[in-house]
Amino acid sequence: MFETIIDRDRLKEHLYAARWVVVDCRFDLTNELAGRVAYRGSHIWGAVYADLEHDLSGPPLMDHGRHPLPSPQALETLFGRLGIEDSTQVVAYDDAGGSIAARLWWLLRYMGHDKVAVLDGGWQQWIALDFPVTAGEQSNTAAGFHGAPQRHLLHTIDELAGASLLLDSRDPARYRGDHEPIDRVAGHIPGAINRWWKDNLDAEGLFLSADELHLQFTTLFKETPPRRVSVYCGSGVTACHNLLAIKHAGLEMGRLYAGSWSEWCLDPSRPVARHSE
Repeated sequence: MFETIIDRDRLKEHLYAARWVVVDCRFDLTNELAGRVAYRGSHIWGAVYADLEHDLSGPPLMDHGRHPLPSPQALETLFGRLGIEDSTQVVAYDDAGGSIAARLWWLLRYMGHDKVAVLDGGWQQWIALDFPVTAGEQSNTAAGFHGAPQRHLLHTIDELAGASLLLDSRDPARYRGDHEPIDRVAGHIPGAINRWWKDNLDAEGLFLSADELHLQFTTLFKETPPRRVSVYCGSGVTACHNLLAIKHAGLEMGRLYAGSWSEWCLDPSRPVARHSE
């Protein structure tokens, strides 16, 4: 069972195995159609597609960020449509360092499905060795997915006071408030520390070793238990990459603040910090 990341060679060994589902999560925030177009043009053999905007996000219910969490019922429907059932090993991939695939990884774990991993190095690593690909739309036989929300993995905006530490996953310039290309206000939640999700990767776009990640996160968190950490980003997507890296490091995973900065800054009465604290 793979629960965090999987390398391309191990995926190739299981590519034709029963009860394995591969999900292409490629998405471009600047062009909503680009991911599906890329998928139709070429994707890992047998992979089905999940769209960040339409599948991995939903109407605002528990949060009001740019990518609200889908309802549990919507997630059950989605995972069933993708062919995922209790015994299924899921592998998610993208072409953005795992930053989008990690959202699917977290959503499945949130619904109680732990047999899910992100492809290390993603699409780029797969095609570098001419591993099996195909084109067009593919689908799996619908399955009966039955899950339940694991609320201990989620923080809503009203629950943030229960976090011992806030971890901002955006790039340092956005965290400091030097500029804000997407949301209406620049800065970060007061008291939050910064860990850019890209720092989980090496120069080739592969995850750092579990030992190295363990050292980095325990140093960053100091005396705070990882389970007491609440992680956010701009809209609750790349924050999942940090949660994945924390889990891969062998640490107890903290919580996702799904509304993230895009929800926090909607209310002008909420405090905003700028520059590093």
